Amino acid sequence: MISTVLSILFVYVFIVLGYTAKRIFKDDMNTKTLTLISVYFLQPFVTIWGFSTAKLHVEHLYVPLLYLAIILTLLLPTILLGKIIFTNIKDRAIFSIAGFVGNTGNIGIPLGIALFGEQSVIYTTLINIANVFVVYIIGVYIYSRGSFSIKDSLFNIIKIPIIPASIIAIFININNIPIPSELQEFFKMGAYAGIVLQLFLLGTFLYGIRIKELHPKLFIGTISQKFILIPLATAIILSFTNLPLFVQGVIFMEMVTPLAVANINLASLYDCKPKDVTSLILLSTLLFIPLLFLLSYITKHYYLILN
Repeated sequence: MISTVLSILFVYVFIVLGYTAKRIFKDDMNTKTLTLISVYFLQPFVTIWGFSTAKLHVEHLYVPLLYLAIILTLLLPTILLGKIIFTNIKDRAIFSIAGFVGNTGNIGIPLGIALFGEQSVIYTTLINIANVFVVYIIGVYIYSRGSFSIKDSLFNIIKIPIIPASIIAIFININNIPIPSELQEFFKMGAYAGIVLQLFLLGTFLYGIRIKELHPKLFIGTISQKFILIPLATAIILSFTNLPLFVQGVIFMEMVTPLAVANINLASLYDCKPKDVTSLILLSTLLFIPLLFLLSYITKHYYLILN
């Protein structure tokens, strides 16, 4: 468990580098340019490479579909609740979607290995892929609505290249189309660059943020949604399934991972309070640390009971 925590901490060194770069170069380090490079050029590599690492099988597809079903079940009441709680349309947009865009990749996949073993990788990988569609379809629309009309928000979904890239990658995967090793290495290089830039971008946004300026209602609402409402609803929904406890544990873990850096991409791209979103990501990551040890304790005792 300690090695996993250290691995995650070392990954987040890139956040420190991004913060340092912004602190040194100030306005010369343009966050909007970094966001455009990430969303329009490097994130498609992350998705294509992700699909090339795991073969899709029918029996595995139920898990990401259930993950999507849980999100869609909770999303509508959350949107309605946001309209009641918030008068500012941007605060409403952040509350409606941020909690559902979890860090299922950089944290979820290695954490799944630490808690459940390598047999969890196929499930965490597929859930991360499902999360891509949540981010770049639902997320793009809701974050866009903080600044754009309905028509323009729908058009913004079409403009994001990660969706057609994902469709092509799925087609290649299910049809067993071989990818030359040279091309796969090319995709891997682009994917790693995309992941690093995501973390670096978070660091640049952390510079200059003032957590005390974050609206208390937005903070309490989003964090309560992420760590109370979503886990509680997920546990209730999973209790009605016949999935093995191991698989239920993987899904539950992915639902409670802290807010993903992808939130910053969209908030920045569509001018939806990126500084506030950055503060929420930072706070959710800090609050997740004690939860991480709780998950480790529960999983350890679960395996002791089985054995």
